[in-house]
Amino acid sequence: MYIYIKLGFIHLGADRLPQKVTIYDIAKIANVSPSTVSRVVNNQPNVKKSTRARIIKLLEEYSYIPDETARSLVTQSSRMVGILISDIRTTHHTDGVFYLQRELSKHGYSCLIYNTGSGDEEQLQYIQVLQQKKVDAAVLMGSVYQTENVKRALKKYLTDIPVFICNGVIDLPNVFSIVADERGGVSECVRLLSDKGRKNTAFIVNHYTPSNLLKREGYEEGVARWCSGNEPLVIETGTGIPLIYQATQELMRSHPDTNGMIFSEDMLAVIGIRALKEMGLRVPEDVAVIGINNSSYTEMCTPTLTSLDNMLYDLSMTVAKDVYSVLQGEHISRKVMIYSEIVERQST
Repeated sequence: MYIYIKLGFIHLGADRLPQKVTIYDIAKIANVSPSTVSRVVNNQPNVKKSTRARIIKLLEEYSYIPDETARSLVTQSSRMVGILISDIRTTHHTDGVFYLQRELSKHGYSCLIYNTGSGDEEQLQYIQVLQQKKVDAAVLMGSVYQTENVKRALKKYLTDIPVFICNGVIDLPNVFSIVADERGGVSECVRLLSDKGRKNTAFIVNHYTPSNLLKREGYEEGVARWCSGNEPLVIETGTGIPLIYQATQELMRSHPDTNGMIFSEDMLAVIGIRALKEMGLRVPEDVAVIGINNSSYTEMCTPTLTSLDNMLYDLSMTVAKDVYSVLQGEHISRKVMIYSEIVERQST
């Protein structure tokens, strides 16, 4: 064993680590007050540029790690944001969580991510968990949380923190909604098909969520506006690849004049294209196809898929920015709408 001294710290060989460095140690070395070091650590103003640079260099040199437990006792902040997602197998939502977590981490927030399922009892349980974890804010990913049961649970357990719902609306004073204009976007999809002479259209959906209901309304609105005299045709398939495949083929058998299809998600559209091709139909020559989400599926199929981009990245980054703004005490709008856009590819 060997002993050496450096700037007042005693190091006891490689088999023993020095005690954890505190802001008081850094303040003593830098010959400043502990409050000055604290302001630098918390990125607060009123510190000279040269002093800030010197303190940052010392923090890095001595591998200073803030004591988050002590900090939370003083600030009453956990520096944690709870994120609820109904199904981590849904890549569209997990991509959103990825963007959100990465951006919040830049502001010093950790994320607790829970896979809640879509049942009322499970969702209620995880909203209670967020209360117990004392998160600073909560984010609900997707319109599946736009229910009366979730609203009641938020009123009961999370009234004291800001709650953000991505692509959904809950009317509570502490809830902020960031939504994509999917209704208007789907209406524009009908217009695109109509402009290409595809006025006998159908809308195919696997199950109804508040988001999918808005898409259906957009489809019906688009048919009324751009395909005058035609009736909207809506097919609910149920979930699962075989059901979507069969529903697409049954649609063409019962309505062989259908020459345009809008699917509520890209994955459904990819399955639909396969079903059409195996019936001997050409895409887009016989039937034009549009999906929704502008996901990676759009480039994986042949032909490549035209899709309505509901701006997932922009939604997620807006949520992250709004979470940080509210936690900093700033005033923001309780509802923000982001306009979607059509990305046209080979299937139309």
